[in-house]
Amino acid sequence: MSLPGVKCTVSSCRFWKSGEHCDASAIEVNVDGGGAHARQSDQTNCHTFQPKNS
Repeated sequence: MSLPGVKCTVSSCRFWKSGEHCDASAIEVNVDGGGAHARQSDQTNCHTFQPKNS
């Protein structure tokens, strides 16, 4: 079951589903370099990502 409203364009991710949906049970997004504050999206990353080969 896809997470409603979550768009993912990383087709190499194990949780990616057709239509740019995410099939993970939860999402974890962190700030690059630690901390809890980001000013731009490129300062964050998705730690839920797993390659399809895993």
